[in-house]
Amino acid sequence: MALIVQKYGGTSMGSIERIEHVAAKVAATREQGHRVVVVVSAMSGETDRLLKLAKSVHPRGNPREMDQIAATGEQVSIGLLALALEKRGVQARSYTGAQVAIRTDNAYSKARIKDIKAERLLADCQAGIVPVVAGFQGVDDSGNVTTLGRGGSDTTGVALAAALKADECQIYTDVDGVYTTDPRVEPQARRLDRITFEEMLEMASLGSKVLQIRSVEFAGKYKVPLRVLSTFVDGPGTLITLEESTAGESMEDARISGIAFNRDEAQLTVLGVPDRPGIAAAILGPIGEANIEVDMIVQNVAPDATTDFTFTVHRNDFDRAHDITKTVAAELHAKDVRSASDIAKVSLVGVGMRSHAGIASRMFKALAGDGINIQMISTSEIKISVVIQDKYLELAVRTLHKAFNLESAAC
Repeated sequence: MALIVQKYGGTSMGSIERIEHVAAKVAATREQGHRVVVVVSAMSGETDRLLKLAKSVHPRGNPREMDQIAATGEQVSIGLLALALEKRGVQARSYTGAQVAIRTDNAYSKARIKDIKAERLLADCQAGIVPVVAGFQGVDDSGNVTTLGRGGSDTTGVALAAALKADECQIYTDVDGVYTTDPRVEPQARRLDRITFEEMLEMASLGSKVLQIRSVEFAGKYKVPLRVLSTFVDGPGTLITLEESTAGESMEDARISGIAFNRDEAQLTVLGVPDRPGIAAAILGPIGEANIEVDMIVQNVAPDATTDFTFTVHRNDFDRAHDITKTVAAELHAKDVRSASDIAKVSLVGVGMRSHAGIASRMFKALAGDGINIQMISTSEIKISVVIQDKYLELAVRTLHKAFNLESAAC
């Protein structure tokens, strides 16, 4: 008899009919002899509705009150699912994040989990009760309700699985696993049977929306077996594990797991900065102090002892980053600041890159063959990312998917 944590997202909880369907799946897992803890999101669109309502009252509302409001969506979901389970003869008990004692820091709207008191949930499981826990939320040391950021219910699910020492954490969503790329962009995309935590972490950080990046980090850190499944289509899903699978693959194959992409990129270039120690810190320090994350960085040194410094940020942070960069550039007596918000990032991901040369050149040749110009390049042991104009994004994804034969199981 296994202990399983099942997390159901907003789409899975999107209507009373879907909640009834989730209840049936939970009941079926119980009938197989397993103990189950369920984590749920707010009903699809509910969090956006609540935040829009709050902003209609106060456009720049107090972060504490915004979290208080946003967290109520999950409270409705846990009550409804508990009732649906009880109707099926399954004992259930709903819990908010505070009631479980999911303790977080006080960074409203993007709080981080510090610890979880799992005793009540374990006691329920042992008594044959299914705990239904609100995802996305916790409570700080002062008793204030906090939220974990978009996709935070994934993190709640994985964190609970770690605290409970669960046998598996199952993330139910509207897709039946992790694909080589977004099937809406490339119809030949293939579902992966398994992927390593390392690869999934890269995929999530590079734009894959299947799982929240923090949930993957948590799962990898605490070695929580993680599986992505569809709420609506039965199947094995994709197992995210520590080990890569080599079954059916040649030892000489350069295995690429997938192509991730991100449309939400913006680029800033400071031209003609004096080339001296500390310039990078002088430019990026104020950006970091504004809590703006920098992604890719490129620095080019010119013969006249100046440097051009280029970096990318999320498009939502573009205006603030541009204002800060203009101010810093003036202080550094730079020649100019140039910007572009019509860019996108495309990345190849695969642990096979560690031991195979020539993947980068193969990638660049494929893109050049379709007339796609590369503006920036970033690499790690298991990924190669390029920045291109966003109008070429979908073409680039399809081109690379074909060039690396990702529609085939052995690639």
